[in-house]
Amino acid sequence: MSGHSKWNNIKGRKEKSDAERSKIFTKVGREIMVAVKEGGANIDSNSKLKMAIAKARQYNMPNDRINNIIKKNSEVDNSNFVEQTYEGYGVGGVAVVVKCFTDNKNRTSSDVRYAFDKFGGSLGSAGCVSYMFDNKGVIVVEKNDQFDSDSAMELAIEQNALDCEDDEVFTIYTEPSANSVNDVVTAFESAGYTILSSGVEMIPQNYVSIDDAKKETFNKMIDKLNESDDVIDVIHNLEE
Repeated sequence: MSGHSKWNNIKGRKEKSDAERSKIFTKVGREIMVAVKEGGANIDSNSKLKMAIAKARQYNMPNDRINNIIKKNSEVDNSNFVEQTYEGYGVGGVAVVVKCFTDNKNRTSSDVRYAFDKFGGSLGSAGCVSYMFDNKGVIVVEKNDQFDSDSAMELAIEQNALDCEDDEVFTIYTEPSANSVNDVVTAFESAGYTILSSGVEMIPQNYVSIDDAKKETFNKMIDKLNESDDVIDVIHNLEE
């Protein structure tokens, strides 16, 4: 995961239209719902909820909306919602993992399969591409005028980081757990650094290059997948 690609993704988040932001809020809201369902509404004892809230704030979701989602989902039974993951290949052999949270698996699987089929992809079985990715905690730190690379590297080492990348942004990789991510975020924020994004991500072991025509088709498939409110995240190994 190059810092340049990561920085472009972060800038893209901030430039979303109101309509796109509303859809993102729906997806992030479902991540908060999952966290509350699994670990309760107390942010101090629920590291996954703390991480989901941090992600919501990265997308500028208002605090009132975050609090309403937590309150609502701590009072209702969400046992009919389940996490579902789909794997397959996009055009040109790009590996794709689609993470969903749904109360209707038939609807979700139909939507995902349609997107793959329509744009030249092929939906596969569980595990067919996920082995090509490594799960890691990823924290991205802003490099402003006061940023010092040596100090940031020392702090990352103190927090048992697995690796760091110093590019347009400073990226820290940790063990793939909410606790590991939250500990690094807390340490860097306490030291005065600005966190641009944080979370547990699937990082490709290798990237695939395709021509511009196939890339256009592939991006249409990604857009189609993201139209579904059930889809929380789409991960792939296309070289950007």
